[in-house]
Amino acid sequence: MATVPKNTLNPGDKAPPFALSADGGGKVSLSGLRGKIVVLYFYPKDDTSGCTAEAIAFSAEAKAFKQAGAVVIGVSKDSVESHDKFKAKHRLAVTLAADEDIKVAQAYGVWVEKSMYGRRYMGMERATFLIDGKGVIGKIWRKVKVPGHSADVLASVKAL
Repeated sequence: MATVPKNTLNPGDKAPPFALSADGGGKVSLSGLRGKIVVLYFYPKDDTSGCTAEAIAFSAEAKAFKQAGAVVIGVSKDSVESHDKFKAKHRLAVTLAADEDIKVAQAYGVWVEKSMYGRRYMGMERATFLIDGKGVIGKIWRKVKVPGHSADVLASVKAL
C-alpha cells in the first residue's frame, strides 16, 4: 500500500502554486487560473488503461465542467510530447500538464512509495484536488478508483 505523505494537504488549505508546460505548447499555472474552479487530477502514466479511462471520462464531461466554471487539468510526469500523442490518440478534451521534475506532485503529496508484486518504487498516486477561485482546496480524492470518479468530481464542482 502507498504510504500517506508527510506533507498531506487538507480541504481548506491554500493550494500549492504551480506553473507547468502543457500539451499543444501551452503553459498552465494556478495564478493564471485565479477566479476559476480548478480540477487538478494527478495520474501515473499517459496511455495506460486506468489513466486513459480517467482522461476519457473527464473529457466526456468537459462541456459540463466548463459550464460549471471549472478547468480540468491532468498532471503526470510524462513529457509534453507524450501528452500531445496521448491527447490526439484519444481525442481528449482536457489540458494535460507535464510535471517531469515531479515538484508539483511532491508539493501536493502525491509522489508516494508504491508496491507492486512485492517491489517498492516511487510513483504518482491517482488523486484529484478541487481548488476554488481563490486558490483554496475544497475537496481531495486520494487513491482514486476511476469508474464514476469524473461524475463525482463534477457533482462537487456544481455544489461549490
